[in-house]
Amino acid sequence: MSSLTSDASGHTGPDQSTSNDAAEPQEQAPELIHLDAPREGVPLVIATESGLQRAADALAAGTGPVAIDAERASGFRYGQRAFLVQLRREGAGTWLIDPEPFGDLKLLNDSLRGAEWILHAATQDLPCLSELGMWPDKLFDTELAARLAGMPRVGLAAVIESLLGFTLAKEHSAADWSTRPLPEPWLRYAALDVEVLIELREALIAKLTEAGKLEYALEEFEAVRTAPPSAPRVDPWRRTSGLHQIRDRRQLAAVRELWNEREALAAKRDVAPGRLIPDSAVVAAAKAMPATVPQLLETHGFHGRAAQREAPRWLRCIAAARSETDLPPLHLPTNAPPPPRSWADKDPAAAARLQTVRPRLASLAEQLDMPVENLLTPDYLRRTAWRPPEPITEQTVDAALEELGARRWQRQLTAGLLADAYAHPEPLVAKESQDKPDGSGNDDGARASVRRRAGAGVAGAAASAGAAASAGAAASTAAAATSAAAAVGSIRRRRRERRSPA
Repeated sequence: MSSLTSDASGHTGPDQSTSNDAAEPQEQAPELIHLDAPREGVPLVIATESGLQRAADALAAGTGPVAIDAERASGFRYGQRAFLVQLRREGAGTWLIDPEPFGDLKLLNDSLRGAEWILHAATQDLPCLSELGMWPDKLFDTELAARLAGMPRVGLAAVIESLLGFTLAKEHSAADWSTRPLPEPWLRYAALDVEVLIELREALIAKLTEAGKLEYALEEFEAVRTAPPSAPRVDPWRRTSGLHQIRDRRQLAAVRELWNEREALAAKRDVAPGRLIPDSAVVAAAKAMPATVPQLLETHGFHGRAAQREAPRWLRCIAAARSETDLPPLHLPTNAPPPPRSWADKDPAAAARLQTVRPRLASLAEQLDMPVENLLTPDYLRRTAWRPPEPITEQTVDAALEELGARRWQRQLTAGLLADAYAHPEPLVAKESQDKPDGSGNDDGARASVRRRAGAGVAGAAASAGAAASAGAAASTAAAATSAAAAVGSIRRRRRERRSPA
């Protein structure tokens, strides 16, 4: 389809610029370069006290933020502890630390006091780093930054490729990192995970500032860093996959007994619980309630060595459940709202509020170019829609969101929108309309209402917030972009030189 242009007289006609395409050279996208080895080579793994001291001294002498990553053995070992910690800092290079010989890594943590830590998907690695006595004074999460920047893919390899022009293999991400010694290809992969995180941070700062979202990101990073530890779950065995198949309290007791026994044995042997018997086997045994070992071994999932070798142990769990008098309830009491699909029956007014606010929030997220779940946590939306504050005003909704944990930037952008939707909900439509694949549960009339009531306010809020975010950061963004470009250019030149014949 041809585009239209206007000439000096104001005449609008087909764009003629394409006729010169053959004569004018086209600007090509930079060549993607595969990162196959760290720039200083693969570091040795530090596993001694003297080596740890050298690493701490080098990192303390470095400058700027520090890139950090951790590798676990999920699905192989019990728990989520780190089996390798990777660090990189300007002036210090890359260090690979084996945490297993040490009680903790507080020495490293002390050497990084005051430094900003760069992690990708920080919520995945911070718990295992915390177990080692490590916690940042300041945080930059490249995965969260990419989400807020509106990038369509936010995996580390995808973000690096999009912003820096490098490709990064991820073939060892699900490996058993408790393996010793670690194979050299795995160490190369681990070092590459922090190779360009510093440059990636600078590119993301530039992208966020250009979009007026840097302040949003900084608030999000601080919220992640200062979030309190999750409270221990009540009845953690209720997380068993497939538990919804259990409809009987005695069978539920069997799940509890099997889960608790499996957990204790897994911790003792330092093996992932699912490698003893999978969740599907736990549920199948609870449903069948076998009385003998042969019956148990005929049950789905009881075919592995651990399942067969420990068959008497699992059978004792089922026998204990069969004679249990204190049976667990099918469901625990909760203060959370019911599933939204039941709202129309339980509380039509709440259903109308949710039906009205969802497309409006989605429209705002689209204008801001970010996932709607990052604009406002879905649980906060459901809780305020189910039981909004009284009276419903922007101020009371803002206070309710703050109490739930919403950040200041989120409240500034959404409190007024939520208050308007809750105070003036659209008429509740038929259930089949609520179950649209997009989850909006609203029609074109409601979307038109979004534009009429919220469009100007949304645009104004986004523009003013963007201006505020950009005003104080323009200089730092330019510096970050220049620094990132220089660093990336240097890496690309070295890669080309390595590939060129002597």
